[in-house]
Amino acid sequence: MTSLGLVLLVLGALVAVTEAHYPSHGIAGGSGVVLMAVGAVLAISSAGAGLLLALLAGAALATVGAGAVVFTVGRGMATRSRRVQTGAEGIVGHVGVVRSWTDASGSVALDGAVWRARRSPGIDDDDEPPPQLHAGDRVVVERLSGLTLSVRPAEEWELM
Repeated sequence: MTSLGLVLLVLGALVAVTEAHYPSHGIAGGSGVVLMAVGAVLAISSAGAGLLLALLAGAALATVGAGAVVFTVGRGMATRSRRVQTGAEGIVGHVGVVRSWTDASGSVALDGAVWRARRSPGIDDDDEPPPQLHAGDRVVVERLSGLTLSVRPAEEWELM
């Protein structure tokens, strides 16, 4: 029984570590904790200690392991709800400064880099053309297409 308990301890630890590399939302981690707890009870009780001591050790191991699994799964789930901060998705909504502008396109300084930019197609209620952008104007990125930003003039509330 001692060897079975040790095998279950090692197998449980491997399954619990697998959770870190292949997230299963706590299923593998929970199964590993249960295997380790059962292995601890079998190993301790068959080594000559009393059953009560073996059960207490298994319960302590299961409690600590379950707490670690709940903590890591909770932190992993919390990162899924965060806003993207890198890549094409992360640049949308940033405010940049126009460096130069012609009729339909120009260059914009944004987060320490200079980007090619074009005006975003907007929905205008009136037939007036949108105001021309000039160097120094603040713009908001609405989309990224390849290496070209689609921008619109920043509104007052976006600059605060």
